[in-house]
Amino acid sequence: MRQRLLVVEDSKPIATVIKQIAQSLKYEVVLATTLTQVEEILSGDTDFFAATIDYALPDAMDGEAIACVLSHGIPSVVMTGKMDDETRKKILAQPVIDYIPKENSQAFLYLKRVLHWQQTNSNNAILVVDDSSAARNHIVELLKRRNFTVFVANNGVQALAKLQQHKDIKMVITDLEMPEMDGITLTNEIRKKHSREQMAIIGISGAENGIHSARFIKNGADDFLRKPFCPEEFYCRITQNIESLNNIAQIQHAANTDYLTELSNRRSFFSNANQRIAEYTKRKVPYCLAVLDIDYFKKVNDTYGHDAGDHVLKALALYMRKHFGAGLTARLGGEEFAILLHGVDSDQLFNKLDDFRREISVSTLPAGDSQIAITVSIGVVFDSKDELSKQMNEADNALYLAKDNGRNQIVISGAEEE
Repeated sequence: MRQRLLVVEDSKPIATVIKQIAQSLKYEVVLATTLTQVEEILSGDTDFFAATIDYALPDAMDGEAIACVLSHGIPSVVMTGKMDDETRKKILAQPVIDYIPKENSQAFLYLKRVLHWQQTNSNNAILVVDDSSAARNHIVELLKRRNFTVFVANNGVQALAKLQQHKDIKMVITDLEMPEMDGITLTNEIRKKHSREQMAIIGISGAENGIHSARFIKNGADDFLRKPFCPEEFYCRITQNIESLNNIAQIQHAANTDYLTELSNRRSFFSNANQRIAEYTKRKVPYCLAVLDIDYFKKVNDTYGHDAGDHVLKALALYMRKHFGAGLTARLGGEEFAILLHGVDSDQLFNKLDDFRREISVSTLPAGDSQIAITVSIGVVFDSKDELSKQMNEADNALYLAKDNGRNQIVISGAEEE
C-alpha cells in the first residue's frame, strides 16, 4: 500500500512541484489549498504518512493550518515564504519534522531529501543514553518525529547491554555525566568493537567547560552537541552522520558485490569463505565448497547476443539464491560461480547441489524474447582441511573433469582417485 502525503499549498505551481517530488518517491498525494479544505479532509480521513504545509493560506495567514494538521498526529514539514526570526521560533515551537524556506530551487531538493528520510529512517536504529529521564525523553521525541527506530539506556553499562542485544543500532547519542559509566568511557568501550564505518557516536553535555567536545572526539565520538541544543542543529548533526554511515555501507556493498548478478564478488567470497570455513572446522560442521560453470556459455552469447547472456547470468543467480539461500554464493567472473554450504552431512549437501543442477537442466531461462536452455557443470570439495586457495584449485580440477566427462554433472574432488 502506497504511503499518503497531504499537501497543503495554495500556489498551484508550487503544489505541482511538490506533487511531482512526492510521486517520484511513490507517495499518493492528496491536495488542499485552504484551511477549510484541510479541516474537511481531516474530519473523515486522517490516514496520512506525512504532510507538507504552506505557512500562509488564504484563510489562515499566520500558520493556523500547522496546528490543525499536527493535532491529528500527522508528521509535518512546513513550507514558508515568510522567514523572519519570530516566524521561525513559532514554527519550531511546534512538533514539526522541519521547516523549509521557499527561497530557491534548493528548497525543493531539500524537501525531497526530508520526505525520503521519513520513508527510510525506520531502518536506522539509534540508542539514546542519558540518566535524566527528561533529557532522554526529549531526544527520543525528536528522533521519533523523524521516524527513527529508538532504544534507550540510563547509563553506559545499560547501553553496552543494549548494543549487544540490538545488532542493528547505527548510532549512539550519549550524555557525558552519568552514574556507573560516563559518556567518555562508554564511547571508548564502543570503539573497541565498532569502528566509525559501522556506528556513529554523538556526545552531549550541559557542562560549560568547552574541553568536553574535544575529549569526546579524541575518544572516538563523531560529533558533539552542547545542551540545550536547537532542534534544527540536532537534526542536521543526526542526518549528516546517518547519511555518512549509509554512504559508507553503499560503497562497501558496491565493493563486495558483483554488479550484474548482485551475488558476492570474488574478493568478498574469499574473505567471507575463509571466516566461515574456520568456524565450520572449529565446530566440526559438515560443509562443501563448489565451483560451477555454465556449459557452452560462449554459444549462448554467440547465438543470442551478450544482452541475452547477461539475462542468463542474472537468472542463474536467482536459482542460486533459491537453492542456497543460507549458503555463501558468488560470481567469480564470466560464467563461473562458487558456493559454500554447510549442512547435516556430505550426502545432504550433494543432494542440494544436484537438485539445483537438475532444476537448471529442465528449465528454460528468459532472455529478452527468447527462452534459453542451459546446463551447469559442478566441481565440489567436502570437509577439506586445506587452505581455501587449495580447496578452490581442487574444486576447479573437479569441474574440468565434469566438463571432460560430458558436462551437466557433479564431480567430487578425489572421487576419481578411488
